[in-house]
Amino acid sequence: MLDATRREFITLLGGAAAVWPIAASAQQRAMPVIGFLGAASAAPSAHQVAAFGQGLDEAGYVEGRNVTIEYRWAEGQYDRLPAMAADLVHRQVAAIVAVAIPAAIAAKAATATIPIVFNVTGDPVSLGLVAGLARPDSNATGVNNFIAELGAKQLGLLRELLPTAARIGLLVNPTNANVEGVTKDVMAAAARLGVQIDVVEASDSREIEAAFATLVGNKTNALLIGSDAFFISRRVQLATLTTRHAIPAVQNLRGFAEVGGLMSYGTSQTEAFRQLGVYTGRILKGAKPADLPVVQSTKFEFVINLPTARALGLEVPPTLLARADEVIE
Repeated sequence: MLDATRREFITLLGGAAAVWPIAASAQQRAMPVIGFLGAASAAPSAHQVAAFGQGLDEAGYVEGRNVTIEYRWAEGQYDRLPAMAADLVHRQVAAIVAVAIPAAIAAKAATATIPIVFNVTGDPVSLGLVAGLARPDSNATGVNNFIAELGAKQLGLLRELLPTAARIGLLVNPTNANVEGVTKDVMAAAARLGVQIDVVEASDSREIEAAFATLVGNKTNALLIGSDAFFISRRVQLATLTTRHAIPAVQNLRGFAEVGGLMSYGTSQTEAFRQLGVYTGRILKGAKPADLPVVQSTKFEFVINLPTARALGLEVPPTLLARADEVIE
């Protein structure tokens, strides 16, 4: 009788053990999957991804514990984004996080039903992502950084640093949907300041080199690097070239100044990506993008790299140093 009881117990235990992996597998399959579609590259975006994770955590989600994230990086090659977005749709992800304008446009074209949470620098309404900022009335919502509209401010900073600068370059990516808006904004500001703008274009590393050759040939006094995910991923190359050719430059993200660029001025991407994570978490809990107003970033960062200024033979005015959020020594 004892042997029979033991055999029954072992059989029951074996059956339960067989069920446990199935239950664990089912739980894993039930875990929501976020598709993260980035126009730039993974390595330069590490800090932003960490901030996104912080926002998710605030909303109650931790990657690997109760949510899975599928990352797709276009590495500045925007023509890859439509296929990447289609793949995420095919995988039936719970939401798509789209970083930068080209990624957001690709995601919106790929699905009208899967929620999209974007982080863009241009006007989401004019880009066709939402019907309105207060009420998106769409499967998309997210964060608007205002970076594209900061050209006038960045131009003013360059002019304050270089009062006699009469010729300033503007580097843009012609494949970016917002290039016309960025150029128009800077041109209007230049007209008010009496500055000539030399527009140069680049959409790959070779074209960046060619653009700098043009700037040198034009005897350009300074450079404004337009808002673009590809330029963010190439910030080391850009910082190196600006120093090599002695062209003072400003870009929108602090990472440019951190790797040796002269100045950066723009909205805080740490805060923007944190909010991106919070919104994604809310959507995973059932909130509809149509009902979530587009968040408009209001926190700005101004960073100056003093060693680079000295390498360029520049003396930064005390007024600029006093306004900087961070001065890299």
